[in-house]
Amino acid sequence: MANQMQASLDIGWLALALFMLVLLVPLGIGRLFNLKLGGEMLLAAARMTAQLLLVGFYLKFLFSLESLWVNLLWLSVMLLVGTSAILGGARLPKARLMLPLLFSLSVSLLPLLALLLLALLQPSPVYQAQYMIPLAGMLLGNSLSGNILALQRLFNAFEEKQEDYQGRLALGATPWQAAFPFIQGALQQALAPSIAAMSTMGLVTLPGMMTGQILGGSDPLVAVKYQVVIMLAIMVMLSMSVASALSLAVRQCLNHSGKLLIKRVESIKNSY
Repeated sequence: MANQMQASLDIGWLALALFMLVLLVPLGIGRLFNLKLGGEMLLAAARMTAQLLLVGFYLKFLFSLESLWVNLLWLSVMLLVGTSAILGGARLPKARLMLPLLFSLSVSLLPLLALLLLALLQPSPVYQAQYMIPLAGMLLGNSLSGNILALQRLFNAFEEKQEDYQGRLALGATPWQAAFPFIQGALQQALAPSIAAMSTMGLVTLPGMMTGQILGGSDPLVAVKYQVVIMLAIMVMLSMSVASALSLAVRQCLNHSGKLLIKRVESIKNSY
């Protein structure tokens, strides 16, 4: 039948390797404008490829194993790596903020993931890796940039608006009250891109997950249902994780008098 959905076409390994030569375009742009991002870009591409290949082979094994404890262990690794990536991206010390941020991501992800698996999708078994691991990965992955952006905005505000902050403390505000405008601004900035993406989705952009499902042979309406669920879940995950991360960061990094107890870590830029 002409309208019958087809399975996705495979990509040859040699074709994939040749396609990676398109990186010469952004590398050339970087050299033309002296961005000094060539080494970082190549390293990122190499790491992405190696990591995804390892994950791909591991997921094939994981899908066939279907072990609750192995799935939970992998989920724990994802949370730890995500926490470390957020703190590294925001250039914040891990010693003081690792546990609070890990808690923030965990209490945002786990209840939402349970709701998706137990109430909505209901795979059998409910901890089926084919659903549990990709869903957790999408929710965590789409929360990383928002958390990095929010924490950067928060601590930039402490550095750039120190006089405003000290003025509110001098007028009798508690450290939390004095820092609240910074938290509010950071949360607004973190949520704004996701809100904009949701409002234009389907008209301006066709989401990656929906495109992937359609290319994989799924009915477009089924792909739409999954995309709506994922976008709403991402918004919930992002808002919960950023709000809790900012709140815990402020409480962890300010003493009773309102003094900031940590310093930003200097970034190391890669060059050609």
